[in-house]
Order: sequence, then structure tokens, then C-alpha cells
Amino acid sequence: MKGIINLAIIFSMLPFFAYSATEKNDTLKVLQLNLWGQGETVPNGVKGIVDIIDQTDPDIAFLCEIFSQKEKHFMDYLTSELKKRGKQYYGENLKQTMGVLSKIKMDEVSSCFTLEDKSRPNPVCKATISLGSKKLIAYSVHWDWTHYECYLPRGYSGTTWKKLPEPVYDADSILAANRISFRDEGVKALLEDAGKEIEKGNLIILGGDFNEPSHLDWQQDTKDMRDHNGLVINWDCSVLLYEAGFKDVYRETYPDAVTYPGFTFPAGNKDADLNKLVWLPDMDERDRIDFIYYYPDPSLRLENAVIVGPSQNILKGEIVENDSEDQFIKPTGIWPSDHKGVFSTFLIKNN
Repeated sequence: MKGIINLAIIFSMLPFFAYSATEKNDTLKVLQLNLWGQGETVPNGVKGIVDIIDQTDPDIAFLCEIFSQKEKHFMDYLTSELKKRGKQYYGENLKQTMGVLSKIKMDEVSSCFTLEDKSRPNPVCKATISLGSKKLIAYSVHWDWTHYECYLPRGYSGTTWKKLPEPVYDADSILAANRISFRDEGVKALLEDAGKEIEKGNLIILGGDFNEPSHLDWQQDTKDMRDHNGLVINWDCSVLLYEAGFKDVYRETYPDAVTYPGFTFPAGNKDADLNKLVWLPDMDERDRIDFIYYYPDPSLRLENAVIVGPSQNILKGEIVENDSEDQFIKPTGIWPSDHKGVFSTFLIKNN
């Protein structure tokens, strides 16, 4: 099928990460995925989470929506279930909506950004991981889901999700509404913290659900596609990261946003209730809002990136087949999420 990679070929190219003092290079496999309320929204979705982690076999996973009232020790559950399958992982149960799951025991787990509203969990998990002679700082983020203003050009509110009298055609007005969220403040705080780690010579990788598109996907080449309504919009989070020198693994691998859109939301999940997947029933709401970024370093080389999840998308209220050149790792079990994930491979050079 077009755009689907043979899994046997993929995994033959992605060797298991294991550090040896005699090795000069190591492969690091990274998964990013929003779990949609710990998989509880999809029948058998919790098992589906374990299945996709088992299937992709990442060394590090950035997981969003891991905290709920039903199960507050989800990382313990995941590590236990994966151990039954012969895989050792480590994770911390923090009061956060995201976390880092790692095959390598983490030296420290903390945060670098907290909200003034203490009733809301921290949107950043920061993990320090030793990779041979290198230190990796892994940031798992889940930025604000409110003020989802990429709906405004499509004629819908990003706060009430109700249809507007007409689309908003002014990019500055859209960005002003977008900045009411805490997404840009969160990125700035993360960049301040990451800058200190970069000065120490540490490697930086971050991943998460940004709840905001990339400016790389809303330029001249796409302004008349996907109900962008002729707009070029330089979305804040991605602009801030790129100005600071960070790179988006998917756009580094596939620069063409027309033929490789890399949509991650909403996923065309046939295992889920369609009514819970559709937000704009008469519009093209497809976007790429889930990301893995890295800070370039001579010791860190990006090898590849693919989308993880069903190839189908949601378009005008229906599940449709993929019509792009995007490459996918398709789940062999139940897909647990309304998002698709990102899977990336790095080569780390040890001195």
C-alpha cells in the first residue's frame, strides 16, 4: 500500500540501543505519542498503548495524557506490562499530563515550567539521561489545549469549537488569540532551561503534543490548501524553537509540506467513536501538532523520522484514506489515540 513501510525493513534498520564503552556510535530510537486519556477513550486502548510501545521498541518515549483520576500510577503500569514482554523500562509517576519512558535509567526527573494555576499539572517533564559519555536532556511537553486557533481560518472558534459567521482572514488577529494560551510562555521557559544545558555540552531532544501547528506547514506553498484560506501564519512555538536553533525531525527528513504533510491530528482511528474524532464536520481540520525536536550537535545525528499510527485521516467529518507520500509505522493492534505519533532515529557519537 502506498506510503506504508514494511515493518521488517524498518526494524532491521533500527538496532536495539545498548551502550558499550567500546562502541563509538549508538542508535537512539525515540517515540512521541499522545495517549488520549491513557487510552481509556478507545475500547482496549490501554492494551493498545502497551502494544505500540512493544512494537516500535523505542529507547525513549515522550508520552502525553498519562494522568487521570482512574489511574494515577500509569508509568508503573506501563513498565510492569512491558516487563512481562521482556522489556525493561523506567518512568516516574509525577502529577503531570506527560512523562518520559526510558530504557535507560534516568539520573533525574523534574520540570522547568509550572503554571500559576496550581490546580493544573505541570506541562513539562525534564529527564536527564546518561548515554555513555554524553548526557541527554529529554523534555516531554504537553502544551495548552485551549485557544486552539488554527480553527479560526477554517471558520470555527478555538475556544468554544463552534462555527463562526465567517473565517478569520487576518493572521495577526489569529496569532493574538493564539497567545492567550500558555504555549508560547512554556516554550520560552523551556528554551531558557535548555540554553543552560546546551552550555554544559548536553544533548537536547524534546517531544510532545504542542496543540499548535508548525509555521513550516503554513507558508505560501500550503496557503490555498487544507482550508488555510490563503493565510501564511508563523505559529509561535515552532518559530521560537527554530529561532533558537532547534530542528523539527519530520520537516528535516521531509521538507515538502505539500507532499509530506505529516498530519498527526485528528487520526482516522477506526477503533474509536467517530463523533469523538470530528471537531470541524464540514472543514479540512488536518494538521501536524505532535513533534520531536532536537538541538543540532556534532554528537547527535538525525537518521530518519516516520509517522506512527493509522494512515487514515479525518476530513470533513469522515475517515478518509491517506493521499500523501507520508511514511507510516502502522499499529498491529488497537490504536489507542485520536492523535498519531512520531518515531525518529538518531545516531549518537560517543567519544
